[in-house]
Amino acid sequence: MQELTQKIKQKALEIGFHKVGVATVDTDYEDKAVEHLQTWLELGYQADMAWMNNQKRCDIRLCLPEAQSVISLALNYYTPHQHSKDKKHGKISRYGWGRDYHRVMEKKLKALSQWLNNQDHTIKTRYYVDTGPVQDKVWAMRSGIGWIAKNGNVITREYGSWVFLGEILTNLPLIPDKPHKEHCGTCTRCISACPTQAIASPFVVNANLCLAYQTIENRDEHLPKNIVNKLQGWIAGCDICQDVCPWNQRFSQVTDIDDFQPYSGNIAPNLEELANIDQRQWQQKFPASALRRIKPTMWRRNARANLETQGN
Repeated sequence: MQELTQKIKQKALEIGFHKVGVATVDTDYEDKAVEHLQTWLELGYQADMAWMNNQKRCDIRLCLPEAQSVISLALNYYTPHQHSKDKKHGKISRYGWGRDYHRVMEKKLKALSQWLNNQDHTIKTRYYVDTGPVQDKVWAMRSGIGWIAKNGNVITREYGSWVFLGEILTNLPLIPDKPHKEHCGTCTRCISACPTQAIASPFVVNANLCLAYQTIENRDEHLPKNIVNKLQGWIAGCDICQDVCPWNQRFSQVTDIDDFQPYSGNIAPNLEELANIDQRQWQQKFPASALRRIKPTMWRRNARANLETQGN
């Protein structure tokens, strides 16, 4: 199985993944991931993201009963572009600048899964991006990809936290990698920098206060006043806790995936235009984009909220 494990890793790199690692399903890990998830849910920190309370997140075999191993994979999406400092422009999180990462990741996951299935007819696989009921960050850590940071993101030594995660579940008893150790140390820059204090405690994020949740997932007609006053130009996600991270400042590498290069207009979107965007303009502006999760009414709400704080 050692040889097959190495072949899988080599194939993953050939397909274009930047990192790959393996974890065993039946290992008694010491990270208390299920306990932490349940506590987080009990505190209500998932806001109205009801899908987070799915039993499959607690037992990965509910996704694939025969699962013996999890192959975790990562794609670097960092580009060197910077947000506009002009107040007439809004800010969009880096993850949404280019092509929808779900499409990019799924294409590569499908290719690796099909290659693996072709090795033997008894091999079973199932793959997920972050839309599946899998604790992808936990499995990435268990697979040696990186560690879960105090801001809740996975940090890799090579690319910082600018990575998308995916995983393939398989019935193969592959050779596992060592779980990654945590390397945040005493640093609390992400906690201090968060304008809404959404990082309730190290490694625990309260979505109710997170600008990313409020601008992307919150479907209400109006944003909470305590959020509006802290937007700082953000209209789709928020990168503050990642921008201040020393690992990102020192180790970010420009991606070699062209699909992650920014679409025109995503780096410096005009707030006035977005405050009045209609369905037709939305269709034209966000083709094949993860930003399509944000509907026209939400773009208008987010843009107008920022303009309101500027007195416009």
